[in-house]
Amino acid sequence: MDQSIRDYGPAAPHGPNMTGQHDAQDLRSDMSPNEVSVFHSILHPDDIYDENGTYWADLPMGKRVAFVGKIDAQEARDEAKSIWTMFKNDPLSPVGFYLKNMVVPGAGLLLEGYVLFSIGNVRPLLQAGFGSCWKTFETCDEIWTQAIDYLEICGIIVGQILVGVVGDWLGRRWGLIQDAVIMFVGLLMLTAAWGVTENGWVICYVWSLFFYGIGVGGEYPMTATSGMENAVGSGKVSTKQDRLHRGRKVTSAFLMQGWGQFANQVILILLLLVFHHGSGNPPYSKVAVQWTYRVSFAIPAVGTLWLVYFRYYKMKSASKQLMISKKKSHVTGYDTRSLKLTLTHFGPRLLATAGAWFANDVFFYGNKLFQNQFIAVLTPNNKSVMVSWLYNLINVGVSLVGYYLASFLIDNKLYGRKWMMIVGFMADFILFVVPAFKYEFFTRPENIHAFQAMYFLSSFFNQFGPNSVTFLVAAEVFPTPIRATAHGFSAAVGKLGALLAAVLYNYISTQQKFYVVPWFGLAGAVLTFLFLPDTTGLDLKEQERRFSYIRSGREEHYHGIAVHPKHLSLWERIRGVGKHYDAKLDYESKINEMRVEWVESQERKFTEKPNQALDDDDDVYPEHVNKYFSRTTTDLPTQRPMMEPMNEKSSRDAGSSNASDELKISKEE
Repeated sequence: MDQSIRDYGPAAPHGPNMTGQHDAQDLRSDMSPNEVSVFHSILHPDDIYDENGTYWADLPMGKRVAFVGKIDAQEARDEAKSIWTMFKNDPLSPVGFYLKNMVVPGAGLLLEGYVLFSIGNVRPLLQAGFGSCWKTFETCDEIWTQAIDYLEICGIIVGQILVGVVGDWLGRRWGLIQDAVIMFVGLLMLTAAWGVTENGWVICYVWSLFFYGIGVGGEYPMTATSGMENAVGSGKVSTKQDRLHRGRKVTSAFLMQGWGQFANQVILILLLLVFHHGSGNPPYSKVAVQWTYRVSFAIPAVGTLWLVYFRYYKMKSASKQLMISKKKSHVTGYDTRSLKLTLTHFGPRLLATAGAWFANDVFFYGNKLFQNQFIAVLTPNNKSVMVSWLYNLINVGVSLVGYYLASFLIDNKLYGRKWMMIVGFMADFILFVVPAFKYEFFTRPENIHAFQAMYFLSSFFNQFGPNSVTFLVAAEVFPTPIRATAHGFSAAVGKLGALLAAVLYNYISTQQKFYVVPWFGLAGAVLTFLFLPDTTGLDLKEQERRFSYIRSGREEHYHGIAVHPKHLSLWERIRGVGKHYDAKLDYESKINEMRVEWVESQERKFTEKPNQALDDDDDVYPEHVNKYFSRTTTDLPTQRPMMEPMNEKSSRDAGSSNASDELKISKEE
C-alpha cells in the first residue's frame, strides 16, 4: 500500500502508537513472554539474526563468518536429510524434484540456448557444404550472410524491451506464453527456410532468425522475474527459502541455457554422423548438410510446442506477486509512477546492471558467435567440422561447471553476487589481456595448450561470474512493478554489446579481438564495484517494504536492512542513502505496520465480507500476534465491537502459509 503507516486514531494506552517514535523496548514492556518470543521469531528470523537480534552484517567479522558458516552448514544438512528421505521413499523422486524446480522453470532458456548458439555451430557446416554461398560469396551476398549475427541480436533486443514492458503491464504469465508461441513459430520458419535462389534462402533464414530472436529476448525478463517472484510466496511474512536460496533458484533456471548449448552440439554431431554415412570428415554433401541443420531445428520445435501448453495450462499463478503489488498501489495497467520513482532513486543501479551486461556480452556473445575462429587457432590446418565441434563441446562442458558453481555460491553471504561478478570480470580481463600482448608466443605449437587453457578458463569465469549474476541482479535490485522492464532494458543494453562484437569481429583479426575485449572486463568490474548493491541474503519483501516508503514520499522514515550499508552500492553509501538505518526504530516500525495490516484484514473480514474467508493475500498472523493486537488496539472505528482474535486452528493455518520457515508455535503456548 502507498501509505506504509496509516492513522487510525489514538494509539492504545500501552501499545505502540502510529508515529514510529517509541523505543522498541517500550513495545516489549506491554507484551507477555510468549508474545515477545513470537514477535522476535517473526521479526528476527534466525537465518539472518543471531540470538540477540543482531543482524548478521552488523556482527564483527569473526562472528559474522562463524554465523554464516553455521547457518549454511545447517541448511546443507537439512537439505541432505530431505534428499535422503525422498530417495528412501522413491529413488527417482530427487530427480523429479530437480526437473520440476530447476529444469522446467528454465525450459525456455534451454530451448533458446539450443537454437541461439547453434548459429555459430551451423555456420562452419554451411560454409563447408555451400562454399559458393557462405564462404566465397559467389552466389550469395556477403552482407546478408553477416546480417545473420546482426539481425539475430536485433530481434533479441526488440523482444527484451517489448516483452519486458508487456510482462509488467499484462503480467508475467502472458509474457511467458507469448515468448513460447513466438519461438515455436520462429523454429518452424527456420526449419522450412528456403528460396528460389541460394541468396533468397539466406535472406529467409536471416529474417526467420530475427523473428525467433524476439521470443528469445522475452525469455530473459520473464524467466528471471517469474522464477524470482514464485520463490517468495504470497504471505506478508518473509520466507527463509527466499533469503537463502533465491539466487540459486533463478540461476538454476538460467544455467539450462548452458545445457541447451551442450544438447545442440551433441545433436549436431549425431545428426552429421547419421546423414553423412557415419563419418564426420569432409567433403560434406549438400543433402547431408541440409538434413543435419534442418532436423536440428525441428527437434526443439517439439519441445517449444510443449512449453506453450505448459505455460498456458500449468502456470496460471505466474503473475500473482505482480498483481498483489499493483493491488496495494491501486494501479491497473502499467505502473508509470513506479518507473519514474525507479529512475529517480535507482538510476545508478540501472547503470550498473545495464553497463555490466553490456561489458559481459562483448565477451560472451563474441566468443559464441565466432568460436570457430578461436578454435581454428587451437587446431591449425584442420578441415573437419567435427573436430571443431568436439573442441566446442569441451568448452561448453567447462562453461557448465562455471554455471553450477555460480548457482552453488551465489547465495553465500561472504561471497555472493557482487564479488562473484567482480572476480569473474577481472579473471576474464587477465585471461584475455595476457595472450593479447603475447599472441605469437601462445599460438606456437609448443605453447598452444596454454592458450587453450586460458580460452576455456575464460568461459568458466564468464559463467562463474558476470553472465550468471547479471541475469539475476538485473531483476533483483528493482521494485516488483517495473522489475521486468528494468531487466529487459538491462538485457537489451547487454545485447548492444553482443551487436558490437558481431559487427567489430567481422573486421578485425583474432589477435586484435584479444586487444579489444579485455578492457570491457575491466570496465564491467569498475561499474559493478561502484554502482551495484549486494543483495545477497536480503529478502525481496524487505526491498518492497522500502519501496512502499519511497512511493509514499517517506523514504527517510524507512530504517530497515534494505538500506544497511552491506546492501547498498559504494555510490549509494557515499550519497548517504544508508544514514537512516536503525535496527531499533525498524523493529518498532515493523510492529506498527503489522498492526495496520491486521486492522485492515479485520475490517475486510467483518465488514466487506463477513461470511467469507480471507483472501490468500489478506494479512493473517499467528495466534499470539492476533491476541496482542486485539488487546492493545483501541483505534478501530467505534461503531464496531472489538474483533476477537482468530482461533487456534486458523492461526496455525495462517502460519503454515505465511511464516512456516520462521515460526514454530507449540500447542503449549
